[in-house]
Amino acid sequence: QVQLVESGGGLVQTGGSLRLSCAASGRTFSNTAMGWFRQAPGKEREFVTVISAKGFTTSYAKSVKGRFAISEDNAKNTVYLQMNRLKPEDTAVYYCAADPENSISTNYREYDYWGQGTQVTVSS
Repeated sequence: QVQLVESGGGLVQTGGSLRLSCAASGRTFSNTAMGWFRQAPGKEREFVTVISAKGFTTSYAKSVKGRFAISEDNAKNTVYLQMNRLKPEDTAVYYCAADPENSISTNYREYDYWGQGTQVTVSS
C-alpha cells in the first residue's frame, strides 16, 4: 500500500506562487508515474500534470503549461508542484496520485493511489 500526503496549499493573490509537496510512504514502486489533479466545486477532477518514473517525461494541461512545473526528489520520495502566476481559475483542491503502471495518463481513473488533497485558493 502506498500513502500519499500533500502539503503546501493555501491562500494567495492573483499572480502569486505556491509550491505543493506530495510525500510518498509505504510500498513505493520504482516504475511509478506521479500525477497532480485538481477539482473545483461542482466540477470534475481534472488533470494538471504528470511525471513519469525516473522523471524522463512530463506532461501538462494546456491551462497550466508555462506556469506550473512538476519535479521530484527520489531520495525523499517526494513530488513537487511549483505553481507560478496563479489565477483565480486555479482555485481547487489539488491531489497527487500514483500510477504504478507508469502509463503517464491524463485520466484520473488510471491512478491507483491518491492523497487527501490540499486546498489552493487564488484571490482576485
